Parts: sequence; structure tokens; C-alpha cells
Amino acid sequence: METPDTLLYVAGGAFLLGWLVGKIGAYVGNRFNARKRDPRDDRIRNLDAELRIAQTNSEKAQETAAHLKNQLADQKELVEKRDALITEQQQTMAELRRDLKDSVMKTRELRAELSNRAAENVKSEVKLREVETELSVAQASTDLLATGVLDYSVAPDGEDDDGESHGDPLTAVT
Repeated sequence: METPDTLLYVAGGAFLLGWLVGKIGAYVGNRFNARKRDPRDDRIRNLDAELRIAQTNSEKAQETAAHLKNQLADQKELVEKRDALITEQQQTMAELRRDLKDSVMKTRELRAELSNRAAENVKSEVKLREVETELSVAQASTDLLATGVLDYSVAPDGEDDDGESHGDPLTAVT
């Protein structure tokens, strides 16, 4: 009967040895599997990191968009102010052009009137000189008659009634 006891001990030892080899094999297998990760886990981790980066970039882009919106609003306001100023200046320029046209027209009219007046002044000066000349001739004749240098009553027989003579035009009486 010693065989069955030994057989029992051998079967128990074999079971214990199998169990121990299984545990060691499972431990080594788990360590090997731990080194060899599932690619889906890596993909999930990469996607999670990309999501965080995209969220950060999105927040930055939203801040930039808000800043650009503010700048756009400021630029629109500036453009509207400049447009209003340009419109006002164009209206002022149109008024100034009309005023300039009116001034030029008035200046031309005044120049024409001044040139007409200058021509009239020249004509009147010429007439005045003619009148002065005639007056001085008449005055000289009157002075000569008054002094007795010229005497038309003592004219020779050949003179005409209008004061012309055929001989000496002036007859002096001494």
C-alpha cells in the first residue's frame, strides 16, 4: 500500500508543481502583455491629447476672433467717420467751386466795366485836351485881339470873310 500513498504524494506534488508553473507563466505572460500594449489604447491617448490641443487652439482662435471683431468694429467706425468727413469736404469743395465761379464771373464783369470806363476816360481826356487846345487858341486869339496885335477890321481887300487871306496870314498893326 505504499504505492498509493506515493502516488497520492506524486499526484499532489504534480498538481502543486503545475499550479506553480501556471502562476509563474501567468505572471511572466502578464508582464509581457503589459509591455505589449493594445494599439487602441495608444490611439485613444493620442486622440485625447489632440483633443486638448484642439480645445486650446480653439480658445485662442476664439479670443483672436473676438479681438479681430473689435478691431473690425473700430475700423468700420473710423471708415464711417472718414466717409462723413470726405462727404463734408466734397460739399465744401462744391460750394467753394460755385463761389469761385461766381467770383470769376464778377471779376470778368468788373474788368469789362473797368476797361469800358478806361476807354471812356481816355476818350474824355482826348476830348478834354481838344477842348483845352481850342480854349487856349480862343484865349490866345482873344488876348491878341485885346492887345490889339490882331485887328481884323484893318484887313487888306483880298481877304475873305472867314478870316483867310491870300497874302500874309497875320497882319500886324504897329
